[in-house]
This record gives sequence, C-alpha cells and structure tokens, in this order.
Amino acid sequence: STKFWSLLNSERKSILDSDDSGTAAKIPIEINNSSTTSSPTQTPFKPPAYPVDVNGRPIDLRDVNLLSFPVENDASIANLQTPHSGRKFRPTHPSCHVPSGKPSRFRSRLRAHWRQKRDEKKMRNGRSRKNNRRFTEGWYYRLTLPPPVNESFVFIFSIEDAGRWVREDSIQCDKSAISAESDGYVKATNRIQKLVRLLRPKYVKSPLTLACMQLLGSQDTYLVQSDEDDTKFWGWKFSQGYGCTFEWKNDSKANIVDGGHIAKEDFKMIAAMTPEEWSERVQSGFQILPFHLQGRLNGHDGTLGGVKADQGISGTAEFDLVIKPVAGWGNYPPLYSTGGAPLEQRSKGRKDYRQYSTAGWLAYFPVFEPHWQITMAHARASGFVNWNGTLYEFDDAPFYGEKNWGAFPTKWFWTQCNSFENYPDLAFTSGGGIRELPFSFLPGKRTETLGLIGIHYNGTFYEIVPWTGEMEWKVTPWGRWELSGRCTDKNGKNQFEAEIIAVTDEPGVLLRAPTKDKGMQYACRDSGFGSVTMSLWLLEWDNELGDFVRARGQVPLVDQARSSQCTVEVGGIPWNETWNVSSKMKQPMKGMVRLPYVVRGLVEKTRRSKK
Repeated sequence: STKFWSLLNSERKSILDSDDSGTAAKIPIEINNSSTTSSPTQTPFKPPAYPVDVNGRPIDLRDVNLLSFPVENDASIANLQTPHSGRKFRPTHPSCHVPSGKPSRFRSRLRAHWRQKRDEKKMRNGRSRKNNRRFTEGWYYRLTLPPPVNESFVFIFSIEDAGRWVREDSIQCDKSAISAESDGYVKATNRIQKLVRLLRPKYVKSPLTLACMQLLGSQDTYLVQSDEDDTKFWGWKFSQGYGCTFEWKNDSKANIVDGGHIAKEDFKMIAAMTPEEWSERVQSGFQILPFHLQGRLNGHDGTLGGVKADQGISGTAEFDLVIKPVAGWGNYPPLYSTGGAPLEQRSKGRKDYRQYSTAGWLAYFPVFEPHWQITMAHARASGFVNWNGTLYEFDDAPFYGEKNWGAFPTKWFWTQCNSFENYPDLAFTSGGGIRELPFSFLPGKRTETLGLIGIHYNGTFYEIVPWTGEMEWKVTPWGRWELSGRCTDKNGKNQFEAEIIAVTDEPGVLLRAPTKDKGMQYACRDSGFGSVTMSLWLLEWDNELGDFVRARGQVPLVDQARSSQCTVEVGGIPWNETWNVSSKMKQPMKGMVRLPYVVRGLVEKTRRSKK
C-alpha cells in the first residue's frame, strides 16, 4: 500500500488560492508546548498507510489489519480504535453493495444497482421490516485552539432514516392540499377502496431522510448544509470511515481506463477517496477517515431559517485535519510530556490498551435508546480551517470525537474538555440524560436517568458509572454544571473520586438535533467557552466508617485543574428549575452490565495468587 497521508502544505496553498471567497485572512496558531501539547522533541505524526482497492482508494479496516500496522512514529495508536467505530445505519450508497477490493466495473455496478432496486421494492411493498423504524446516526468532533486565539470549532455530521420507507397514510400532511390533488388512492371514499388500502398499503420514502453537516465556529457562529438524497452517504462497517459528497466539481469528471477502453467513471460508485483525490474532485461535502477529516461547506447560517438549502444567509467553510488519536475509551499510551512512556511502552499490543464501550457491553445490542460511544476522548489535530474567509492554521491542537445512534434522549446535559492549563495529558467527558428501558411499550415507568464521568490522565482511564459506583449532578437550565462521583468497585485496581464544576456567562448557540417526529429541529444549546475546575482523588477503605474515603497523606491526582475552553451543553425538553439527580441503575440491568467487571476482577485475583 502507498502512503497517502501527509499534511500536504503545498496542496493546501493551491486550494486556498483558488477559493471563490478571495484571499483568506491567515491566523497562524502557535501551541504552547509547556501546557497543552507533547514534547517538542517528538517527531511529527505520520498516519499509517491504509489498505486500498484496485482503484487506489482506501477500503474498510478490519480488526485483524490493525495489528499489522508498522510501529513507527507512534503508529501503535491504531490499536486505540474503540468498539462501535463502524457504521450502525443501513447504507443505501451503491458502493456498499459491491464487495470491498473489487473494481467498479460494469458487472459490479449492474449488480449493485439491482440489489439496491430490490431492497427499495421490498420496502415500498411493505415486505421488509429492517428499516421500518426511525433511526439516526451522528458524529461529533471538537477542535480547540488555545490562547491567544482561544477559539473552538465543532464538526457535526448525521444521517437520518437512510433507506427507510413508511406508509403513505402515516405521514402527517395538510388535508386541504391532499384534496386539491384529487389523488384517487388518498381520496378513498367507498368501502372497497378503503379495504384495498388497508390490505395493500402504499409505501413511500421517509420525508425525514436527511444527510447533514453542521459546523460551529468562531465566536459560536453556526453554518449548516444538508441533502435529502441518502444514497450519497457511505460508511465503513468495521472502522470509522464515512462521508457524503453534496456536489462534485464540474471539471473533475476524469476519464478512467476500464478494460482497455476509455470510459467515464460513475460518481455514484465512489465512496472513500485519498485526501488528494477528494480535494481535487469534491466541490462540497465531507469525508471522515480514522486519521483524517476533510470537508467543504457551501451552505447558510444555521441560526436563521431551516436546515435545508437556501433557507438562510449563505456561508462557507473548509477544513483539512490530520488526526493523531491519543486516548479512546480505556487505558492508553501516555503523552511524552508526562515524563515517561518510552517508545517500547507505546508499542504494546492491543490487550495492553483495550478499549471499551462507553455505555457498557449491552451497547452491542438494541437494548437502550440512545447509544453513545466516545471514539477519541483525547487526540491531536494538525491542519487548517477556513471559516468564511478567515484561515486558521494549527499544529498539534487538542481534538475530541464521539458518536450517537438510535435516537436522542428526551433530556440531557454534556460537558467535555481536553485543554487544561499545566495538565497536557488530561481529558474528561461527562454526560447524563433520560433514556428508554427495554420493553418501553409495557405499562409503568420505562425510563431511567443515568450519567457518567470519564477521565483520561497520564495513560490511565478513570471511569465513574452507575454500575461501579455513584454519580450526582446539579445542572441549571443554563450557566452552571456541578458534577461529582465515586468509583467504589472492589473488583477494580483503583477506587477514586472526582468533582467537576463548569460555568459560563456566554449565551451559547442553539443547535439542531434529530427528533422523533419532526427531523432536525432546535433541541440543544451549546457553547465552547465554559470555565471548568476539576479534581481527582484516590480512595482508600476506612474500617471505622465502613466506607471509602479520600486517601490520607496523599495529594490529589489532579488538583484544581482549570480551563476556560470547556464545552457545555443542555438539550431535550426545556426545564426551568435546577436538575438535581443522583444517578442509579436498576436491576437486573445493573448486574448484567457489571458482569465483565466481575470477570476481570476474578482474573486479576487469579494472576496475583499465581505470582
């Protein structure tokens, strides 16, 4: 495989020179190595080479391929891929019907076209029930540019109701408009027609199908672009790779050699591309690969109008980032700046840095709604962002990534920060909300309120969740987030306690999120300018009190770590009073989720006894 992954500074310059918005105002970003980044003596990150198909384009990574990546320039970070990195939605992109690694020739294209039409016919006739429910999958990334720039950029991508067909009579619409159409199917007036409509319902494509890109930029400004054609959205099954091309460049329809003949390439069959090819051929859209984020937005201001085209004041943005994962959701190779971690320690196998599901192992099954996975709790990004003509160039800036699928909770809060003063290898994520329990159709209360805190510090993962400890929060409708929790699981190596307080005076910006019946609607308020203070202590057992207490005679692991670049968010059903909750998980789900922790504890005890 050829290595395609470099920063491409010369190419970036040519792209910016050809930008329609004119010459961009350049803001170079100098990251302070002493407080926010790794050691300056560290060699620049070079992403591993990806396997490619016969056309030279990247293909999906399976778990077995990650072990074969070369161990140079910290390439062992490929082992930090978390569970659920691959797609969860059912793709309708034509390339997803072609086996990976095979050329996109006429026979393969014909087979893919036939399979797609067959699936659509099944859905249209109501014979397939695989996509009959509302489904959303979304990805969230955050880039933090430290002072003196002190800016934050958020990249949100989502796909709703891909390949979903619904009964026409279930769509809510204006009855007067239906009558004016004089549709004989809809205006069934006699009993025979009503009986036929009942026995053979007509299915149409979901009106909520939407591929969307939302960007939150300088001073909480907001841009959006979307497309109702879900066949443009592709996704890898095993690793984090997906994208959507809204519009191709007119001069990019290059000829290709197919069986010795010159032919036009079918754009509908193209999914992942090398960063070079993507920059040359795509007018607007985005492409996300495990070590690379690219996008061009030609949309409008999201604070005004709707989410679809021509519903607001026009705006543009472009970004090209090379990503170096530092921590997924588990233990990880610590950064060099923390005073250790030689190369051989960073090059250990996958078992030493095993990554976990954020919501427990039951997230592999459709048990709870929604599902949540932190894919990159801590990472570094190098590249540029061009926001409405202002160019930001940076190197080794803090970066974060996560994803959701299924549906959004009815009410939630969320905070995140990985840019602390004097704590370069510290990151935390916390969130809480109301989610549905299994068999929600049964009578009684079928929801529960749960929250968690995940902290990555100096190579160690500290997880506070309801099934291994306790967590409490006090969140106002907007402006203050008070979080605390303890992990008291005796099966774990350590017991610990954390306290987090985040506040903001900024008004924030309203963002859209998928809703159950109305699609993308304003559903949450977000700001990247929260001031946070965080502390972390180890605990020890006190026989007199019969409980865990803070370790005596030891300084806190993290003592009042501060940052003015914490992201804060509230969403869902608006509330007017302080949300004060003690997060508790109900049985038997708590025991089921705890099972892997109990097994790991027994394994550790067995190993210690043998020694």
